Amino acid sequence: MAAQADIEILFEITEFEKAEMLDPSWTNPQLLCSQKGASVKSAFGPFGLLVFPSKGLQEYTSVFFRIFKGNDKYVVLLCSDQSSSSLYNKNDKTSYGAFLDVDPVHEKLSLRSLIDHSIVENFGGDGKACITARVYQTLAIEKDAHLYAFDYGTESVKISSLSAWSMKKAKIN
Repeated sequence: MAAQADIEILFEITEFEKAEMLDPSWTNPQLLCSQKGASVKSAFGPFGLLVFPSKGLQEYTSVFFRIFKGNDKYVVLLCSDQSSSSLYNKNDKTSYGAFLDVDPVHEKLSLRSLIDHSIVENFGGDGKACITARVYQTLAIEKDAHLYAFDYGTESVKISSLSAWSMKKAKIN
């Protein structure tokens, strides 16, 4: 059951030449994640995890990376996009983002997601950034809750490791 889960994914990229150029004015990661949500394709991104996707993808929360080519290094953006998280329109559907201080040329990109019903907590780059969000999906609940790894970019991203564990409810005495 994906309503309570602990997921760890390692992504590996070997060719970076086609990475999208980072515009110097793109300094706000939250705004950038909002403008370049999970449906906006580039060479390297979005790729990551769909949390609570419903059948037909009417609802889902996407947690993903994008890689940009900066002046002298590659820049990694971690996003948590709630814009499609619920059919209920009064819910908060903010997108959150953080630039990660990682070098994707020399290290794999790690994503760890802890999911507990409506809480989705994501750690990028071995915990260098953390994004926590509340999502209130209406369709993918309990036995209908799932997770999907995805890559919507045009270039190849390899999943070198994926581990997922279901968690049980805490017993409090």
